[in-house]
Amino acid sequence: MKLQEVIANGRTIHLKDLAFDAVLAGEIQTRLITLGCLDAPADGDFGPVSKLALRLYARQIGIQLDETIEVLLAQSLLDFSADTFMPLTLGNDFASRIIRYMQLRNFWVAKLPGFLNIVYVEGANEDGMPNADEFNKFNDRRIVIEIADNKPTIRMNVLATTEPGRFFTDKPENLLGAARIAFGQYKSWRVGLHKAQTPSAHKALVQVANVSVHRDLNKDGKRTGDKIDVGSGFGINQHSGFNADPNNIGRASAGCLVSRSTKDHEQFMKLVETDRRFSEASQGYKFISTIIAGDDLKNKIG
Repeated sequence: MKLQEVIANGRTIHLKDLAFDAVLAGEIQTRLITLGCLDAPADGDFGPVSKLALRLYARQIGIQLDETIEVLLAQSLLDFSADTFMPLTLGNDFASRIIRYMQLRNFWVAKLPGFLNIVYVEGANEDGMPNADEFNKFNDRRIVIEIADNKPTIRMNVLATTEPGRFFTDKPENLLGAARIAFGQYKSWRVGLHKAQTPSAHKALVQVANVSVHRDLNKDGKRTGDKIDVGSGFGINQHSGFNADPNNIGRASAGCLVSRSTKDHEQFMKLVETDRRFSEASQGYKFISTIIAGDDLKNKIG
């Protein structure tokens, strides 16, 4: 069944029945993705995260969703566009510039209250202006943005690195070279333990799905000319740098997304665990993170 059939026939659809109609479930998911309420993919499996997204979407437009989809709700899903549902008010602040860049690159933006956007800006200062992005230094930003009252708000902005340091560049854990994550957006992390069963084990976002990395075989600390490697088992985790020297990444990163400060990382984990997709729908929720270049942000957006 399709949404248009639900509307034309005045049907009422029970949410539990979506388990037996992958076509309708997938169409609803697709519309929720377009509107910034549900992260891809639209797989036709209308599970806890999809149900949460639909319920919060309905609340945003003043409809109380119990266990059924009525004609009014179905019609709204077709009527709204990404621009007309929760239209964003964007200024020239750092958060707005990031969101505009994400839209320009067709990266997905979570718009619902309590849904967080994790973004890493490589080679940028706290205000978002690009820096020299020197090799083996913490000079990137780990940022968490939430849309509040239709405006992007920075919930966290801390010093980090998206790149391996000198130690693991010279002594890579992979024969193809140290991993340097490719700029882009990935739905690839779950809450887990970094370095599980070791003395340094701590809660982190652990890679569980594919990411693309550049392999620094020539050990020059750059992506230029490096081969792309794609995989889910690289261990590109989002973890703590254990208060490493800001001017020497050292062993703190072999290619992970690393907050320099232990305190900052602990606060990051507490924050991401408040994301309603994790706290209310599924503690197996797979988080999205977006990695962008500070100089490209400046060039494209200002």
